[in-house]
Amino acid sequence: MLDLARLQFAVTGSLHFLFVVLTLGLAPLVAIMQTRHAITGKPVFERMTRFWGQIYVINYALGVFTGLVMEFQFGLSWSGLTHYAGAVFGAPLAIESLVAFFLESTFLGLWIFGWNRLPKKLHLACIWLVTLTAYASAFWILVANSFLQHPAGSVQQGDHLVLTSFGALLTNPSLIMAFPHIIGASLFTGGFVIMGCSAYHLFRRTTEQEFFRRSLRTGVVWALVGTTVASGFGYAQYGILDEIQPGKLNSGVPQIALGIMILIGQGIHFTVMLCLLPLLWRDRLARLRWVQPILMIITPLPFVAAIMGWLVREIGRQPWLVYGRLRVADAMSPGLTKGMVTFSLIAFVGVLCLLAVTDYLLIARAVRRGPAHVALGAAEPAEPTPSPALVL
Repeated sequence: MLDLARLQFAVTGSLHFLFVVLTLGLAPLVAIMQTRHAITGKPVFERMTRFWGQIYVINYALGVFTGLVMEFQFGLSWSGLTHYAGAVFGAPLAIESLVAFFLESTFLGLWIFGWNRLPKKLHLACIWLVTLTAYASAFWILVANSFLQHPAGSVQQGDHLVLTSFGALLTNPSLIMAFPHIIGASLFTGGFVIMGCSAYHLFRRTTEQEFFRRSLRTGVVWALVGTTVASGFGYAQYGILDEIQPGKLNSGVPQIALGIMILIGQGIHFTVMLCLLPLLWRDRLARLRWVQPILMIITPLPFVAAIMGWLVREIGRQPWLVYGRLRVADAMSPGLTKGMVTFSLIAFVGVLCLLAVTDYLLIARAVRRGPAHVALGAAEPAEPTPSPALVL
């Protein structure tokens, strides 16, 4: 039963993280596109903002539901965690929900429905606020997760933990290097999605040549930025892990997952830096048709690397749920039966898989239709002028 409960959380957590990493990757790139339009006034940047912004909105909307499924699991399967560490673990989650998430949703709503209604500068500010609050939301989630990795700023009183230093929670060694690492991985993912989708249209000899040449350049540049940041802060975590979780990377699944993640990250980093970046000169990359199918094929690799990184971080602390304090077996909710866990596993995984497939199909449809068929920010049709006869 314990293994089933762990499998349930591992699968649902992995699927949810796929939505998160793309959301965090696309948000700043869409904001940059809209900023370029505000500065230059070129229509192509507005069209890029609307097209890639629509992809972002689709992924965000469905990602919200996967997050709700994740929340149910804490109360259903892991009430022991709530009882033992809820006073500490719950604080950053509450801040994330009540402040970051609601602000992000509010600003995103203003941005979606504010096209052609809000002043341009205010509308631009909305997408930047969406980006900042999205990263704030990720930060508070990672604060909570880092506490599980290294329960800093807490002491045990009786049968539960209490928070003694909020500052220690925010300066947790497990958090400091991990958060920039996730930012880099997200930019890496967003850049690759833009790159792969642009290659798809260029390979089909689209009439939107300027649009997708510029998008391809954006994807390549930010993929390089993302892999550089992710690699640098990834390696910087080795020393910290040796101190707070010795032996985490010496064997088993974490070692294999770490090897796959490094292989993908470093391989793509040097490929983009040494091969793709020089080909951006005079848009040579956009004209090399034999390269474009390769770019489409490797688009999922950042998602694979992200899942491998998640497995390293989570499986590597087993058998602890709160490292050194609370074992996974002791955190399970009392009264659970194997049938209940099996049913919830099937139900949760089924719902998340359905959402993931729906997300992929909607994004694929939007990409295939291209920038000429974008609902986001489309001008509203003018109301017909009544005829004189009707007026009389």
